[in-house]
Amino acid sequence: MTRPVHEGVWVLAEQAGGRVLGVSHELLARGRSLADKRRTALTAVLIGHNVAPADLAELIERGADRVLVMDSPALEHFLVEPHAACLSHLIREHCPEIVIAAATSTGRTLMPYVAVQVHTGLTADCTVLDIDPASGALLQTRPAIGGNIMATIRTSEHRPQMATVRPHSMRPADRTPGRKGEVLRVSPPEALPAGRMRRVGFIPNKETHPLAAADAVVAVGRGIKKADNIPLAQKLADALDAALGASRDVVDRGWLSYPHQIGLSGKTVTPRLYVGLGVSGSIQHLAGMQTAETIVAVNTDPDAQIFHVADVGIVGNLFDVVPVLVKKINAARSAT
Repeated sequence: MTRPVHEGVWVLAEQAGGRVLGVSHELLARGRSLADKRRTALTAVLIGHNVAPADLAELIERGADRVLVMDSPALEHFLVEPHAACLSHLIREHCPEIVIAAATSTGRTLMPYVAVQVHTGLTADCTVLDIDPASGALLQTRPAIGGNIMATIRTSEHRPQMATVRPHSMRPADRTPGRKGEVLRVSPPEALPAGRMRRVGFIPNKETHPLAAADAVVAVGRGIKKADNIPLAQKLADALDAALGASRDVVDRGWLSYPHQIGLSGKTVTPRLYVGLGVSGSIQHLAGMQTAETIVAVNTDPDAQIFHVADVGIVGNLFDVVPVLVKKINAARSAT
């Protein structure tokens, strides 16, 4: 039997409440780079219902050559079985060479399910995606052995090549108003949206400053010394209107809960401002925050790894530095 020709790069655009989520724009930045290297088209695939037309047009403006929308009332909310059936159907019909998604709760649930259905491999939680110039294969790099090494994986035989990438590990693709592309709407075959689960309710996240989406982050490391000192960091976070993050050491000691963890085994953040207090800068932690726009580090050790990526480094005791920072920031805000 002749094998189908697989061509094109796909990114899975996510939506909620009929609006395209920002993580879709990050994927377009990665997908555009891969598509250009393969000299092929970039398609944003979206599964949902009544998604805002302006949001679909924005996917084109941010780099997609085509937006493939599978629309049905049954697909309005994410449920893995109907969404997987629809994405698998589209893959079999259009034969893309590469499919990437964000390692969100949706991507982490959907992509393994689909990989099994279309009989291919999947590399999860990639930090780097590239194209091998010799073979044209997708190079999928991710941490391995507890984050101590970075492994590059290939899907040698099967297609499509599938991967998930950490959200907030790359800045969103730039927008080019007026960029032209095709929006193709398709309806799923009648039997596809059926599944064994149903949505019975939704409880929204009421965090004031969700870590992954925060514009500013104050992170604490082992240098905070004990849980009783966390309020000091919280005062700085409050002064900066920032989210509070932590290294794995802090979470492992129970000083802060897991949702605060930044790094390979936690969240990836890309804030405009990151302030590290007593953070040594292990490779695992750096992988989760080094794309921040401005990095400020406070540490007593002048040789701490965090200073290698910091834009501003303060060699000093955080217990002396932080109260001064809080006082100065609050005074500056009061004066405006």
